[in-house]
Amino acid sequence: MYSASSPYRIITVCTGNICRSPMAELMLTEAFDAGGLGGAVVVDSAGTTSYEAGHPIDPRAARVLSAHRIHSEGHLARSWRQEWFRERDLILALDVDHYGWLHEAAPDSETLAKIRMLRSFDPSVAGRSTLDLGIEDPWYGGHHDFDVTWDLIRAAVPGIVAYTRDALAARQQAQHHDPQQVRSIS
Repeated sequence: MYSASSPYRIITVCTGNICRSPMAELMLTEAFDAGGLGGAVVVDSAGTTSYEAGHPIDPRAARVLSAHRIHSEGHLARSWRQEWFRERDLILALDVDHYGWLHEAAPDSETLAKIRMLRSFDPSVAGRSTLDLGIEDPWYGGHHDFDVTWDLIRAAVPGIVAYTRDALAARQQAQHHDPQQVRSIS
């Protein structure tokens, strides 16, 4: 059960949590802050593996973020924890292998409904197969690949913000119509 004071929780997921998912986390955090939802939404990130756990963001990802005035110095990679399936409202996979991994690990159908491809929120790819919505790992490439990653994530950000704004409104509406939740809020 949620209350008006509990934030909407989003997690972005990639392989090692040093490139794509922290870029998405920090870009979304900036967008929610700019849209006045900073106190209502919490975004974090994780990797499907522990390969990079404890490492900072890739310097090339940090360069792209810094060029757009988004700071990433505090990021340390971490691997997925099973309890996050319950604790997060929206789980965003950055590539199809992450999507598949999350689907395999999901404990129930309620959790499956929370898992989406990040790019599914980009209107330019609406209606495409999940297989067409991945963001390739820029780690194997150069600076240009990180710029492409920025562009692909950026195109989905407004859709994620709109979706979250609607989810928060629906949550608030449900709380006003459920006397038990209203009592637990006061």
